[in-house]
Amino acid sequence: MLHVRSIWNGVISFGLVRIPIKLVNATESHAIPFREIHTEDGGRIRHRKFCELEDREVTVQEISRGYEEADGTIIPITDEDLTHLPLPTAKTIEIVTFVPEDRIDPLQMGAAYYLAAGRAPAARPYALLREALKRSNRVAIAKFALRGRERLGMLRLVGDTIALHGLLWPDEVRAPEGLAPAADVTVHDRELDLADELMDALSEVGMEDLRDEYREAVEEVVAAKISGEPLPEAPEPERGVRVLDLTTALERSVRALRESRGEEAGTGGERLPRRGTSRAAPKETGARKSTSAAGRTPAGKPTARTERGGAAEQDARKTTARTPAKTAAKKAPAKKTASRKHSA
Repeated sequence: MLHVRSIWNGVISFGLVRIPIKLVNATESHAIPFREIHTEDGGRIRHRKFCELEDREVTVQEISRGYEEADGTIIPITDEDLTHLPLPTAKTIEIVTFVPEDRIDPLQMGAAYYLAAGRAPAARPYALLREALKRSNRVAIAKFALRGRERLGMLRLVGDTIALHGLLWPDEVRAPEGLAPAADVTVHDRELDLADELMDALSEVGMEDLRDEYREAVEEVVAAKISGEPLPEAPEPERGVRVLDLTTALERSVRALRESRGEEAGTGGERLPRRGTSRAAPKETGARKSTSAAGRTPAGKPTARTERGGAAEQDARKTTARTPAKTAAKKAPAKKTASRKHSA
């Protein structure tokens, strides 16, 4: 069980069944925290709270909340006032309906929480709701009050635990009218085929392989500042590669991915095998394998150097195509091997 502090205690209302639960955060932030400092001397900046009537700093214990009317009058609202809200969801997650999960627009989804059984008697009704959700293949839509307002939520299963996703109310999601291209745009079949091929290739990168490279880069900068070492250099922007049209961009992208994985760079007409299908091992020497490994990032994405190499190889093939077929057949392997050795 997670050893984290609950942020809200209440019950799930499932018809007449009431399930005591505790709400805990399901996610955590790994962002690097920064502090505000005075640029001139590095002093820490503090934000102090002052009462404008008494012109003095006040403590947290002296601060409460209030509602400001149109004329500027402040009406004090205490925690005691909010405990008397005429609202059934003040301490209750009230299930109001069940719907298929694909009915929920991802735009509505917000913070995620886990629901833990509040105490021993809650175990059986908790398991009942969990198994009912599992059998129905649906999610529960509920209303609950948290942090001063009533919210909409979705209950679904994560393993054997019930999770609660905060949802925006439908009228809080803006309509996207006017944001898509206004003019009619024609997409050619060749472009769609290449886009499918690129999507298949990129689909081989699993979600578990992704990482926060921005945070890692910031950590490198911080470590260098602490140790007094030179700051890491930013990568040089790619130069000399000009994409003339959409088809060329797609072809170069597919070719770069093929080369980064040690596959033969074809003309882009044949499809890459989907993940999980059988694939012949690439016939390569050890030198060519090390070249392909050096030309990709840990996440499997081609680097700028790999893409530039793919463009240069495309130009080399065009030049070779102008020579007689027998000559091209003799020279092409030697030129390709030399190119690979040079990049290695």
